Amino acid sequence: MKFNFKKLILILLLSVTAGSVFAQDNVSDSTKVQTLDAVLIQSVRVDADSPITHSNVSKEALQKRNLGQDIPILLNYLPSVVTTSDAGAGVGYTGIRVRGVSAQSTNVTINGIPYNDAESLGTFWVNLGDFTSSVESLQLQRGVGTSTNGSGAFGASLNVLTDAVAKKANGEIANSFGSFNTRKHTVKYSTGLLNDHFEIAGRLSQINSDGYIDRATSDLKSYFLQGSYVDDNTLIKGVTFGGHEITYQSWNGFDPSYVEALGSNPNIDENRQFNVSALILTPKANCSSIITKWIITSKTTTNCIGMKSITIIGQQT
Repeated sequence: MKFNFKKLILILLLSVTAGSVFAQDNVSDSTKVQTLDAVLIQSVRVDADSPITHSNVSKEALQKRNLGQDIPILLNYLPSVVTTSDAGAGVGYTGIRVRGVSAQSTNVTINGIPYNDAESLGTFWVNLGDFTSSVESLQLQRGVGTSTNGSGAFGASLNVLTDAVAKKANGEIANSFGSFNTRKHTVKYSTGLLNDHFEIAGRLSQINSDGYIDRATSDLKSYFLQGSYVDDNTLIKGVTFGGHEITYQSWNGFDPSYVEALGSNPNIDENRQFNVSALILTPKANCSSIITKWIITSKTTTNCIGMKSITIIGQQT
């Protein structure tokens, strides 16, 4: 029997071709699919593989601690974070330091938009009362990291993402009560997706506190409103928020020499709640005698008529 090499070669070629076709069907797509957060500029946040030290905080983790205190106080458990509170209760004027660097070097963004004050570079959390109730998640980057403000944020970067679009209508009424007559009242709602495309959500909040420091009360009111349009490949969101605050002065701290000069106990362990900025002088005679007894070197007034408070800093003549 004569062997036909041409037919054998043709059969082998057809077999290799068919095998390569089936092999290509088994090769997975090499395109990496990544789900992006809503309204978040991707360059602001980092992932687990990035060489930047960071912490991600979810909405669930925030809600467990959200009893009316400002965002810096809620992040006090994170590594390298130290927070301050003028009133001592975490309500009112608060600040955050990361790795010992001042708050002026911490870049704060909300939905990728810088929130720091343009002049002082600080962040006034007192104007964002109960903002945590409208936060979906946040990321704290310690040290130099990604930032829409550039390398100026060499202390840290705090990236805040507001509430995601809710598919179903919902409402919430929350009330919290704590020490030093601290209380928070929140009303929150969402229409859910209307006609599978539109959503309107909002929040109203009020926070009051007497503060740990003497005469360091806070009265904070705030609102949050967002409108969203959702389609298959489109998300358009408009967000507006604001706040109104009335707070007493309590940021001067405790200086034993000043406290002793005012005739009060200079021992901070025994007089920790003393507020040098809120000295109350009721009798006019006392006011006159103190004015003549002390050399005034800071905020004060020589006319005590109608004045209920005065700050006196100086030394004895």
